[in-house]
Amino acid sequence: GYISHLISAIDIALWDIKGKVLGVPIYQLLGGPVRDRVPLYTHPKSDGATVEELVASAAEMKSQGFQATKTDPFAPQRSAGVGFLGADYVERLSPRAIGEGVKRLEALRDALGPDYELMVDAHARFDVASAIAAARALEHVGLVWLEEPTHVESHDALKQIRENTSVPLCVGERHFTRWDYIPLLQQRLVDYVMPDVAWCGGISELRRIAALAEPYFIRVSPHDALGPVNIAAGFHVCMATPNLYRQECVSSWFPAFQKIITPMFDVRQGAIYPSDRPGLGIELVHEEVDRYLIDPDKAVKQDEDTQGTVFDPNEPAP
Repeated sequence: GYISHLISAIDIALWDIKGKVLGVPIYQLLGGPVRDRVPLYTHPKSDGATVEELVASAAEMKSQGFQATKTDPFAPQRSAGVGFLGADYVERLSPRAIGEGVKRLEALRDALGPDYELMVDAHARFDVASAIAAARALEHVGLVWLEEPTHVESHDALKQIRENTSVPLCVGERHFTRWDYIPLLQQRLVDYVMPDVAWCGGISELRRIAALAEPYFIRVSPHDALGPVNIAAGFHVCMATPNLYRQECVSSWFPAFQKIITPMFDVRQGAIYPSDRPGLGIELVHEEVDRYLIDPDKAVKQDEDTQGTVFDPNEPAP
């Protein structure tokens, strides 16, 4: 993954340079647009949120024009020393945890309506039995997909889930280069793939993965958890990709993006609209970016009492 990340950064930069030298947007260099906008999906406030807060956040995003949202409704199961995102093993979902998760999704469905598109992210952390039980319990909600129900290393586990639920499946953010996607596509293990342009090998590799998925009639939905350059790079591939579902974003981050790039994306009614600006179409505001530079010797320290990481990503590094 690490080398692929480095290649991704260089590849994105080179496409930006080429577009700016030629004076055209990158999507024109990828064959030209196949749509007039790129639809997005976003995330409501969910971490630590009550059902009412989750619904209110999602309703606010719907009022802004977003027609799809993704959430993780399952509270981390911290029994037996197992934690969230970095567990020693895999989590087992108790019947109670599944029931609580289902209530959250039912509340979203009731509030947002039958046509609103809902996705669930399991963050690749459950055992097979838990993933199957959760998927079956959510079938009546009408999900677009269940994302990463188990750890991504095992295709056999994914196949077992696939054979025991009607909920569509999605993986991809932890896969690198087109070679990782071949067995997923050939074995029909998923209905959607979600490569991350900043991790999978850059714009060049994302377009190859999308083209590889197209003859299988599998849609691509680029992952985003990094920021505006990630979104901008993915956007250009999305503009030229026929088999697109939606591009991921965290819309609550957009006010922060406005400070570190110029100009900000043209976001209207839950979609990004293209411009004729060359390259990526954005420039970094370096004095603002520099506020978030991290000194690795100072940013992380071990607290003697908790042995935990002490760092607030919302504050500038010392």
